[in-house]
Amino acid sequence: MNVLFIEDDRMNRRVVRDMLDVAGASMMEAESAEEGLAALDAQTFDMLLIDLRMPGMDGITAIEHIRARNDAKATVPIIVITADTALDLRERCIAAGADEVLFKPVAMDALFEAMGRILARDAQDGMIV
Repeated sequence: MNVLFIEDDRMNRRVVRDMLDVAGASMMEAESAEEGLAALDAQTFDMLLIDLRMPGMDGITAIEHIRARNDAKATVPIIVITADTALDLRERCIAAGADEVLFKPVAMDALFEAMGRILARDAQDGMIV
């Protein structure tokens, strides 16, 4: 599995990379939403992990840009990983096009369960990634 993690904090990226290494997944890192969108233009990913609060473009705006694409990359599964605790946050992320929302600090089992739910859903829908 090839994952892109868009997150401005280097330590958070390292923690998630270590988790994904356990599962045998490869992870590319982007330090900003703009860098992540450019990476998505250049490469195909099986799943995106996106933080919400980053300098420049925020994660929700990035998700909206991805979902507005006119190609197959518009449907890439997206998991938000955030420390934001706004009451309506989950609903805003889902409305923007996120598939799952996880809160920091994210536990490895919670990340893998969310990824598994998305993969199972896509396999059931005939969209095996």
